[in-house]
Amino acid sequence: MWLHETKPQERRTLIAAFAGYGVDAFDYMIYTFMIPTLIVVWGMTKTQAGYIATGALVTSAIGGWLAGILADRYGRVRILQLTVLWFSFFTFLSGFTQSPEQLFVTRALQGLGFGGEWSVGSVLIAEMIQARHRGKAVGLVQSSWAVGWGVSAIAFWAVYALLEPALAWRVLFWLGVLPALLILYIRRNISDPEVYHQTRARMKKEGDSGNFLEIFSPKLLKTTILASLLATGMQGAYYAVTTWLPTYLKLERHLSVLNTSGYLLVLILGSFVGYLTSAWLSDKLGRRRCFMLFAFCAGLLVIAYTQIPITDAMMLVLGFPLGFFLSGIFSGMGAYLSELFPSRVRGSGQGFCYNFGRAVGSICPALIGYMSTSMPLGIAIGYMAAGGYLLVIVASLLLPETGGLELSSEE
Repeated sequence: MWLHETKPQERRTLIAAFAGYGVDAFDYMIYTFMIPTLIVVWGMTKTQAGYIATGALVTSAIGGWLAGILADRYGRVRILQLTVLWFSFFTFLSGFTQSPEQLFVTRALQGLGFGGEWSVGSVLIAEMIQARHRGKAVGLVQSSWAVGWGVSAIAFWAVYALLEPALAWRVLFWLGVLPALLILYIRRNISDPEVYHQTRARMKKEGDSGNFLEIFSPKLLKTTILASLLATGMQGAYYAVTTWLPTYLKLERHLSVLNTSGYLLVLILGSFVGYLTSAWLSDKLGRRRCFMLFAFCAGLLVIAYTQIPITDAMMLVLGFPLGFFLSGIFSGMGAYLSELFPSRVRGSGQGFCYNFGRAVGSICPALIGYMSTSMPLGIAIGYMAAGGYLLVIVASLLLPETGGLELSSEE
């Protein structure tokens, strides 16, 4: 197995990044399970629930870019610790809120750390791991999202089985402080990659303090634009499908399987396997081919969901490929964005492109809601997802292949 070919420092970094992104997922996804309870306890409207979720996504886009900029200047490991501490603290604080307005504020602040952790963790792994295993390593870290999602579901079921809902939701938020203990592991076991130290030393010698706006310079502007469009297509399609497909299948197809824990577990399992498979393929086939393959298959799957009659039994089975392709497409992104930008602005470039896609992509669910006033909801979902995946394919064709690229301080 490829992990046996990695060095101890590489494995320790993998553990830290995997755990960091996993608890990131736990702290973010736990809110989705609480919405029905908060609607009852607070009389919160669905619109308010949506605003809270969107607020966290918007701030996570800002946090991702800021963290990337700070990681270029102050070091990957230092900023990684800061992001973990930040999102853990504000998740914990959410357990003390007394109204939707207060929760909006704490979740929005939590989003800054949530977005920042991915940006810094993926750059750290990309620079630390050997080039031939970079795609698999970053994809493995990406797969921890499914693990964190699964753990949040299990924690939800367990806590709600032991406590009254009015207290259970607070306890779940309070549990979100535990990931802060990860900082102790990071401080004792992880250090910044050698390529980062070499880059900062060279920049200091040359009297160059660096400028994050370099990603918009003539040399890098084309890469920044295309990489941002690539991230926008992926995330726009993902948000479009995951936000509206359950509503479409329940209200227009009248399927009940979506309310079962079995369907959720199948979806999470499909996501986990998709992440790992795509991670392996991104090293085997190349980044661009893997993106295009998963975009094409995900597009076909969305058409099947929205245009072909589906029974409850079929829906349960199709939950696996849905999670597989919708989530798996993201595995190669961390490695690819790291390879597209030089070391001096790697965090800034990766943070901007991925989170530009997150910010613009978060608009897609609202656009579908608007489109559905003049066309069937299934058609609106199909158009938006198809547009997103077509954008992924076009951007992949126009960007260079970087699989196996050795990262150097001289870039």
